[in-house]
Amino acid sequence: MAKPTPLKVSLTLAQADAIADEALRLAREHDLQPLTVAVLDAGGHQIVLKREDGCGIMRVQVATAKAYGALGMGISSRELGEHVTGRELFGTSLSVISGGRFATVPGGVLIRDADGSVIGAVGITGDKSPADEFAAIGGIRSVGLMSDPPEPAEEWRH
Repeated sequence: MAKPTPLKVSLTLAQADAIADEALRLAREHDLQPLTVAVLDAGGHQIVLKREDGCGIMRVQVATAKAYGALGMGISSRELGEHVTGRELFGTSLSVISGGRFATVPGGVLIRDADGSVIGAVGITGDKSPADEFAAIGGIRSVGLMSDPPEPAEEWRH
C-alpha cells in the first residue's frame, strides 16, 4: 500500500495554537473573564480548542458557533448580528440550517491570508462580546495573518 499523500493545509496547527495562546495572553493582560477559544479551518473543522479554568460548560459551543457562523456566511459574527437585525426569521433560519452553530454577537473573526483568502476563523467567548472579538483579532495578528474585521469595536474596553 502506498503512503498516503498529506493534504495541503492553509492554516497550520502551529498557527492555530499560537492564535489561541496569544488571545488568552491578551485576555490575562487586560483582565478579561476566563475565555474559551475555538480555531476552525476554512471547512469549519476544529483545529484548536482551549478553555480556561472557570469557563461555563456551554462556552465550547458558543465559541464554535461564533467561528462557524462567520465562516458559513463569510462575514464576522459582529457583522452577522448587524445583518440579521430586524430580520429575525432569517437569523432563525440560519441557526436551524447550521444545526445551531450560528451566533450573531462579536467574537467570531475570519482569518485571511496575505492574498485575502479566508483560511479559517476564530471564535471566542467568556467576556463581553466586544472584548472576545478584541482577543481574537490580536491572536490572528500575532501570527502575521489578517483578521476580518481588521479592528475591534471601539467600545471593547467598556
